Amino acid sequence: MDRKPDWSFETPSVDRKKILKRMRRAEKVSTRHAHKFLVKRLDTIRTARRHILQWLVLVSVLIAATGLQLTWAQSNYQTIGTAKGGTYAEAMVGQIDTLNPLYATTEPELAASRLLFSSLYTFDTSGKLSKSLAESTTIDESGKIYTVKIRPDAFWHDGKPLTAKDVAFTINLIKKPAVMSPLRINWQDVNVRAIDDLTVEFTLPALYAAFTHALTFAVLPSHLLEEIPAGAIRENTFSRYPVGSGPFTFRLLQTVGGQNGYKIIQMAAFDKYYKGEPTVSRFEIHAHATKEKAVASLRSGSVNAVSGVPASAVGSLSDAGYSVGRHRVNSGVYALFNVSRPILQDKTVRQALQLGTDTKTIRNQLLVSTPRLDLPFVNGQLTGDDVPTAPAPDKEKAAALLDAAGWKLVDGIREKEGEKLTLAVTTTKDEQYEKVMEGLASQWRTLGVVVATNIVDPSLPGANFVQSVLQPRNYDVLIYELLIGADPDVYAYWHSSQIGSTGYNFSNYSNPTADAALVSARSVLASDLRNIKYKTFSKVWLEDVPAIGLYQPVVVYVTNKHIQSVGESMPFVSAADHYANVLDWSVRERTVYKTP
Repeated sequence: MDRKPDWSFETPSVDRKKILKRMRRAEKVSTRHAHKFLVKRLDTIRTARRHILQWLVLVSVLIAATGLQLTWAQSNYQTIGTAKGGTYAEAMVGQIDTLNPLYATTEPELAASRLLFSSLYTFDTSGKLSKSLAESTTIDESGKIYTVKIRPDAFWHDGKPLTAKDVAFTINLIKKPAVMSPLRINWQDVNVRAIDDLTVEFTLPALYAAFTHALTFAVLPSHLLEEIPAGAIRENTFSRYPVGSGPFTFRLLQTVGGQNGYKIIQMAAFDKYYKGEPTVSRFEIHAHATKEKAVASLRSGSVNAVSGVPASAVGSLSDAGYSVGRHRVNSGVYALFNVSRPILQDKTVRQALQLGTDTKTIRNQLLVSTPRLDLPFVNGQLTGDDVPTAPAPDKEKAAALLDAAGWKLVDGIREKEGEKLTLAVTTTKDEQYEKVMEGLASQWRTLGVVVATNIVDPSLPGANFVQSVLQPRNYDVLIYELLIGADPDVYAYWHSSQIGSTGYNFSNYSNPTADAALVSARSVLASDLRNIKYKTFSKVWLEDVPAIGLYQPVVVYVTNKHIQSVGESMPFVSAADHYANVLDWSVRERTVYKTP
């Protein structure tokens, strides 16, 4: 019978005495070594630690001094500069119905025209006229023939060369009635022809001193549009997918948020632009329905700049760390009197209203400081010690004039032959204009005038300010901005030939002396003679009071910090003309070496 295996282990024997003996020996050795190498050397370690700390402090001081020296030295030969690339996104207010510059009217449309297309002349950072496509301009002895040489290095975005033929084609296209361009009125009597590929000639019906300022029109590509019927130009695909020759090329027109959203024009830098490639790689124009929505897009980070910020938002944006620029525009805001209305036909009434208006008080009520404006010209356009100014406000004299005109106070209201002195004052919906309207109404009411106010919101569906208000002259007094421009030629606003629904004489003003001065001023080239003629016109204008100058408007342009774009003191010829230095705009920074 087999035996079962024994799976148990034997218990080992342990000699505890030997283990204890070895432990005591190890303890003695450890104690002896600790005493020899640690306890006896503690004083040495303390001394060494003091020396080490001293050396560490000395080394730290040397490192800090070296760093400061390097930083100071670098500041002498290095600086922060712009870096290429990135997207500059700019918000503004207005609709985008077309990208064809022949029909551009809103600020976003006009801004896109400046960026996508080139012109013979443009405005520099000081607001002065300067050559762009034009290389040289000569005027013949009659002063009526202008010969312009254009640059040989200008190209369309599709690679085709830009020639004199394109310039002549553009003007002749504008002149065609079927095209229905609002620019036609400026060119219908001018003949233009291309002499060769780089020379174009303009022949005027009469001498016109400000003609070079008219050469800021956008040039169109003849090779893409010459086969299109004139009546089909506006609806052609070119109006949605334009090909220009400006610093940026068209990429996409994007609608964000559906029917009630906003539109974005997306553009890319044109590397063959004749003045050089822009610093930023892309440019976007965000077109919003209101100023408030445009500012909201800046706060949300959708854009890095906003043009035309409302005055009420300036303070909060400044506190939030944005860069805020205030730029004078070559325009004037006026209280335009419709002198065809029975009450305002009497010059004495208009003079009384002029004396009863304290424009300084009105300007002080505005949240953005605006310059005084007395004349139908931008401040500084007339020179000399004898530039006319508006009379100082005088309510007592104003009341005396109204009394002399037969308008007597009855229970605080002016009446004449049972009729109350009532004026309907109209303006468009705008924060500044509405404050001006309130100020005017308040001051005129103290004279005994009954003032009815009317605010028109052009952004509402079906609202057409031009057709319902401007063209029929449907107002007694209109608070409105007149774009004057870089040249003081105000013929279109005040010459009697411009009265009518298609003209810009919104006051229906007519005076033979004023007409003669305006015609004479645009018929001489010498600036000193023009200055004399315009002073004569100003004196007559102030005496007749077809309008009251209120202020020169200011555009508030706000950007994120570290964005380089519009200079803080740069004047704007118009709100859309702020791209004089757009090639240098940037959204990125880098360290660069200074040049000696």
